[in-house]
Amino acid sequence: MTRVKMCGITRSQDGLAAAEAGADAIGLVFYGKSPRNVGLDQAAGIVRLLPPFVSTVALFVNPVPSEVDAVLRQVRPDVLQFHGEETPEFCRSFGVPYLKAARVRPQTDLLQFAAVYADAQGLLLDAWSQAGHGGTGERFDWNMIPANLPKRIILAGGLSTANVRQAIGLVHPWAVDVSSGIEVAKGIKDAALIAAFMKEVKNAV
Repeated sequence: MTRVKMCGITRSQDGLAAAEAGADAIGLVFYGKSPRNVGLDQAAGIVRLLPPFVSTVALFVNPVPSEVDAVLRQVRPDVLQFHGEETPEFCRSFGVPYLKAARVRPQTDLLQFAAVYADAQGLLLDAWSQAGHGGTGERFDWNMIPANLPKRIILAGGLSTANVRQAIGLVHPWAVDVSSGIEVAKGIKDAALIAAFMKEVKNAV
């Protein structure tokens, strides 16, 4: 089955709902401009209550090293996700597996991007938007993804119960990443939407 990451978790009950529905990972946003931003104590509390075998991903946008180091010390995420203009040297400098997000638009050369970030654990493909670095609920044209992209793809950007089955059928990503598509308000997830999203993923072929 396609793996699932549920991002922008701000409450322990939402992290638990994601885990109980079968999500493989949750995402915690450490970016002050995001409505889904979490503090260190808040994030550590969410992680502490997760059951075994649910990965935690810490998302950053152009952080300074001390910000990442603080999250690594207190929250202990399994994976780092960089959503800004971070260099590959910066991303790998923490000695932790990382994902690199590409904000896709027509002029984006994803093959070149994959070559630059060759040591990333995977590439997260999101929609380019003036509204911000992810979590905008906007999607991009999935036909822009090269069939021979040599990295495992995490597909993001405007996914919901209405389109995730179609997305999986067309792109065949390693994983899908959802945030706004399972929310009743920014940062507030809905258990019924979480369960419905997981059902659509499981039924995808």
